[in-house]
Amino acid sequence: MEFSPLALVVIGLLLAAWTVAAAVMIVRASAKTKRTKALQISLKRMQRMLDQAPAIPMLVRVDGRIEAPDRLARWLGLDAMPNYLSELAADDDDAGQHGLSEKQVNSLTEKIRLTQKSAAPFQMAITPPGSGRSLALQGALADPQVSPGGAALVWVFDFSESEDELSRLRQAAAQAEGDFAALVGLIEAAPVPMWFRGRNMRLQLVNQAYVDAVGAEDAAAVIAEQIELLEAEAGASPAQQALAVFEGEAAAERTMTATLHGARRTLRVSNQPLGKEGVTGYAIDIEEQQQVLREFRAFREAQREMLDQLSVGVAQFDDSEQLTFANRPFRRLFELPDGAVRNNTPFERFLSEAREKGLTPEVRDFPEWRREHAAWFDSPDMQEEAWPLPGGTHLRIVAQPMPDGGIVLVAEDRTESLALSATRDTLLRTRTATLDSLFEALAIFAPDGSVQLWNRSFAGTWGLSGEFLDTHPSADALLEAIGKNLTRPGDAKQIGAVVRAATLDRKEKEGRVQLSDGRSLRFAGVPLPDGNGLLTVLDITDSQKAERALRERAVALEEADAVKARFLANMSYEFRTPLTTIGGYAELLKSGAAGELNEGAGEYIDSILTAAARLTEQVENVLDLSQSEAGLLPITKEQTDLLGFLTKLVRERETAIIKAQLGLDLKGKRGRMVDLDPRQMSRAVGNLIDNAINGTPADGHITIEILKSDPASEWGTSFVISDNGAGMNADELERALDGGRSAEDSDTEKRTGLGIPLARQLIAAHGGLLEISSQEGVGTTAIIHLP
Repeated sequence: MEFSPLALVVIGLLLAAWTVAAAVMIVRASAKTKRTKALQISLKRMQRMLDQAPAIPMLVRVDGRIEAPDRLARWLGLDAMPNYLSELAADDDDAGQHGLSEKQVNSLTEKIRLTQKSAAPFQMAITPPGSGRSLALQGALADPQVSPGGAALVWVFDFSESEDELSRLRQAAAQAEGDFAALVGLIEAAPVPMWFRGRNMRLQLVNQAYVDAVGAEDAAAVIAEQIELLEAEAGASPAQQALAVFEGEAAAERTMTATLHGARRTLRVSNQPLGKEGVTGYAIDIEEQQQVLREFRAFREAQREMLDQLSVGVAQFDDSEQLTFANRPFRRLFELPDGAVRNNTPFERFLSEAREKGLTPEVRDFPEWRREHAAWFDSPDMQEEAWPLPGGTHLRIVAQPMPDGGIVLVAEDRTESLALSATRDTLLRTRTATLDSLFEALAIFAPDGSVQLWNRSFAGTWGLSGEFLDTHPSADALLEAIGKNLTRPGDAKQIGAVVRAATLDRKEKEGRVQLSDGRSLRFAGVPLPDGNGLLTVLDITDSQKAERALRERAVALEEADAVKARFLANMSYEFRTPLTTIGGYAELLKSGAAGELNEGAGEYIDSILTAAARLTEQVENVLDLSQSEAGLLPITKEQTDLLGFLTKLVRERETAIIKAQLGLDLKGKRGRMVDLDPRQMSRAVGNLIDNAINGTPADGHITIEILKSDPASEWGTSFVISDNGAGMNADELERALDGGRSAEDSDTEKRTGLGIPLARQLIAAHGGLLEISSQEGVGTTAIIHLP
C-alpha cells in the first residue's frame, strides 16, 4: 500500500505526539516513584519513632475494630493484637494470656463510645491482671485525615516506674504523717512540761503537762498569753536564755526552782536548738532526787557521828584510794594529823606514814607488802589480818570492799583481849588440874556437842583412850565409842539425851548404863553458866541388887504393855465400828432414805454427823497415840518431797486460813527428799498447823519454813511452824504437851486435845523430834527434826 505524503506527515505527527506523550508519562512515573520511595522512607521513620515513643496509639473504629502495633499487645500480655476491642479480655481457658479484665474492657468500651458520640476526651489508668505494668489511657476523637467516620484515637502510656515512685512517696508520706502524729501524741502525753519556741523566741507549742503546771485552761491560752513556766534567772528571762542557746547552737542544761502545780519544786531544765527553726525545751521535776540526796547527806553525817562513838577505828577510802573519812578512834590509833582527811591522804601514803610511826608490822620488803595491801581495792572479798606491832600492841585489821570501788578499813586494838585470853588460859589450866583431882569422872560439852574438857577418871571409867579424847570428839563420835563398851550399845542414846538436855535444853537429867565388864554407871547432866554442859559419872556397881529389882519391875511393865497392846487391838475395832454405824445411818437419814425430814430434824442430823466426825477424829487420835506409845503404830515410809508435802497440807486448810483472816508464808526449796509415812506425818504436822490456826487471832501470821541443812547437826531435815498468836506460858505449855488446855479466850475455849502429844509420838515414830516453845503474847514455835 502506498501512502500519500500527507498521510505520511500525519502518521509522523502522530508518532511524534505518541513519543512525546510516552516521554511525559515516563517522566511523571519517575517523579511518582521518587515520591513513593520518599514517602515509604518517611513512613518507616515515623513507624520507628512510634515504636520507640513512650506512648502507643490505638485506633478504635465505630464498629469496634482496633488498629494498634504489636508492642501494645506485649504491654497487655497478649501474643498479638486482636481485631476487636471486646477481644482485649483474655479467655479464662488460656492460662498464658493476660489482657484486660472483663470489667476493664467494659469501662474502656463505654468511655470510647462516649468519645465517639460526643467528641469528649477521656483519661483512665488500668493495671492488666497478672501484670506489674500501670497503663495510662488518653482518648480523643480521631482527626478525619487519620480516620474518617468518627473513629477514636487512644494513646497508651506506660507509667509503671512513676506509679512505683508515687506509691513509695505515698507510703513515705503516710509513714511521716503517722510518725509526726505519734511524736505529737508522745509529746502531748509526756509527764514532763515540754515547749517549742520559734525564731522570735515566742512560745509556739506546749504540751498538756506544761498547761497543767502553769494552771492555764488550754495550750491556746498559754500561747496567746505567753505564760512562762520558768522564772527569770540572773536578770535573763526564759526567752533570752533560749535566744542564747539558739545563737550559740549548743544545748544548755541547768537546775533551778519554779512553781509547779502551786508548789515550789526543783527542776532540771534543758534547751535544745533545732537548727534555724527555733528552740525546744523540757523541764524534769527532780525535787524527790534532791530530797533523797539531802537525806543521804544527813544519813552519812549521822553515820559518821555514830562511828565516832565507837571504840573501834573505822576509815573509808574511795575508789581512787584516797582517805575520805576516819573516826576519832582511828585517827587516835594511827596518830593521823588534823588535815589527813581534808587532804584526802592516799592509801599507800597512809601505810608509809603509819610505818614511820611504828604502827605497821615489821616486814622485810615493805614496798612489796604495801603493794599487796593496795591490791585490796581490786579484791571483791573481805580481807582480815592481825598486825603485831612493836611494844606488844596487837591490831586486828579488816578491809571490807564497798560497791563504789572503795574499802572500809576497820582497826581494832586487841591487846587487852589477848591479855584476857592469856588469863583465861591460865584459869582453864587451873580448872583442868582441879577436875583431875576429883573422884568423879567429869566431862564438859560445848553447845555443839563436842567434848571440851575432861578429867583423867573419865577416860578410865568409860574405857576410852586419851588419844581419842585429845581430838575433842563430837557427841556422836563419843557415844559410838562408848557404845562398844556397853552391854547394850543402844543405851548410848541415853547419854546423848542427857548431854543434849544439859547443853541445849539447859535442864538437869540423869541415867544409868551397864558396861560389858559388869560395872554399872550412873551419869547426870548439869547445865553450866557459860552455856556448856557438865556430864558427871559414878560407878554404882555395888547397887546391882537394886538394879535387879528395878529390872524385874521393868519386865512386869513390859507384860503390862503387852496386855495394853492386845487391848488396843481389840478396842480399835470396838470403837470404830459403832462410830461408822452411827455416821452411816445419819447420812442415810439426811439423804431422805427414811423419808423427808423437817428443818429441825435436818439440823439434828447435821449435829450428829459433826459430833460423829469429831468423835471419830478423837478416837483415831487416842488409838494412834496409844499404839504409838505401845510401839504398835504401823509406819510405812516412802521418799517424799518435803515442800510438796507441806504445800498439800496448807492447801487442805486454805479455807480455814481464809476464814480466820490469817496470813501464811511457806518458805523452802523443792528437792528436799525425806523418808516418811505421808498419812501419819500428815496427821502430826496437820495437828500442829491446826493448833496454829486456832491459836492465832485475825490478821495474824503463820510461817512454815524448811531450814537449811546443817552438816554438823544430827538431823537430816528440819522445818519450823511458827505463829504470832496469843502464845502460852510455861504451865499452859506443859498442859498442852500432856493434851490439856492450851489457851483461854473470853468467848471461846480453845484446846489442843491430843494433837500435840499425838504429833510428838508420830514424829518420834519416824525417828524424829518435836520441839515446842511458846511465849505468852508473842506466839508459839514448833520445830520438827527428821533423820
